Amino acid sequence: MRRFVPTGDEHNRYTEPVLAPPKTAAALVIGNELLSGKVEEANLPVLARALRGLGIELRRVVMVLDDIDTIAREMEALSSSHDWLITSGGVGPTHDDVTVKAAAQAFGRKVVEDPVLAKMLREHYGERCTAGHLQMALVPEGAALESHESVRWPTIRVENTWLLPGVPEIFRMKLNVVIDRIGEKGAAGFVTRAVFTKMDEGDLKPLLDTIVDRFPDVGVGSYPKWQDPSYKTKLTFDGRDTLRVEAARDAFVQLLPPGEPQRTE
Repeated sequence: MRRFVPTGDEHNRYTEPVLAPPKTAAALVIGNELLSGKVEEANLPVLARALRGLGIELRRVVMVLDDIDTIAREMEALSSSHDWLITSGGVGPTHDDVTVKAAAQAFGRKVVEDPVLAKMLREHYGERCTAGHLQMALVPEGAALESHESVRWPTIRVENTWLLPGVPEIFRMKLNVVIDRIGEKGAAGFVTRAVFTKMDEGDLKPLLDTIVDRFPDVGVGSYPKWQDPSYKTKLTFDGRDTLRVEAARDAFVQLLPPGEPQRTE
């Protein structure tokens, strides 16, 4: 539902839509290799886009070293202040894979071997299965193993916290499990509309201020582009109500000077 208010302004005839506040999420990215610059972080854009499609707002991202106490401290804080926490990294078999231990510490649990995971690992590796391989069967006591038809290996969940691997290809596969479980039927995902202009940000500021004031429920972004002959600034309009987002975009276009080159999306 939405409230209708006959203001006489076609672009601002509706007040904020009657939508439930969006669910919130945080991401905890783990790995010495990321903070040293040896590996480039690739999972956050994928996660952010997936959450936006579900109407879930990614509000905080924290990147930490492979240190149990640090991970546990951040995990406890983020899981208690957001509806969902998704971690990336530290769930393999080597010495620096300590996320499971940190999750157990954060939630006050023991680390135990899960019989389902242990059986899967023994079947997969056969005679080659080692104690190192079985490290990947360790979970915080009481953790859930979440599965999806597209992914053979289950994903560990401790309450509202999902433990995903950092390898981008595997992260993407296991993210399907998260999306399948936390997506709510009928929830409004975020939509984005854009305008590309050849005006500088300084000249656009008063126009943007007007739109921000008139459409407080729409997120407005401004992104300058250098050395691109097609445009100088991209303006984005974001929200979970398509009509409001498009109304904000169209109202902005009407404020542009006559003849100003622009294209919209």
